[in-house]
Amino acid sequence: MTVLIAILIVLASAAAMELVAWSSHKYIMHGFGWGWHRDHHEPHDKLLEKNDLYALVGAGMSISMFALGSPLVMGQHAWWPGTWIGLGILVYGIIYTLIHDGLVHQRYFRWVPKRGYAKRLVQAHKLHHATIGKEGGVSFGFVVARDPVRLKQELKEQRRRGIAVVREAVED
Repeated sequence: MTVLIAILIVLASAAAMELVAWSSHKYIMHGFGWGWHRDHHEPHDKLLEKNDLYALVGAGMSISMFALGSPLVMGQHAWWPGTWIGLGILVYGIIYTLIHDGLVHQRYFRWVPKRGYAKRLVQAHKLHHATIGKEGGVSFGFVVARDPVRLKQELKEQRRRGIAVVREAVED
C-alpha cells in the first residue's frame, strides 16, 4: 500500500462523512433521534447538550474502523483500509467541531465572518435553526453550505405549504 492510497482513503472518508452527517442530521436527528437533538435548537446556558452524544456516535464509528485496521486487534488479518477510514472519520469530526461548534455556534471562540465561505456557512446554519421544531428545515449539512438566498426561498415555501413553522425574522 502506498502513502498516496492511504491519503486518498482518508480524504474520501472525510468527504463521505459529510453525506453521512447530512442524512443522519435530516433523518435521524430531526426524526426519531430528536430527543438528543432538540436542546441544540433551544436556547440554553449549559456547557454541554444532549446533542453532543452524537459526537460519541461519530467517535465510535472512527474507533471501530481503527480497531478493524489494527493488527493488534485483528491479528495477521487486519483490514488495512480500516485505519485510514477511521482517520478520515476523525478528520471530519475535527472539521465539524471547529466549523459547527466553533465558528457557527461560537462555543470555543468568537469570530463573525464578514464575507466568503465562512460567512455562507454561518448564514446557512442560522437558516437551519430558523424553524421551530423538527419538521421541515433546510441546510442539514455541516461543511457544505448552499446559497442562503435559495435556502430562504425554500423556507418560505415550506411555511406556505405548512411543512415547517418558520420564525418571522426569516420571512423579512
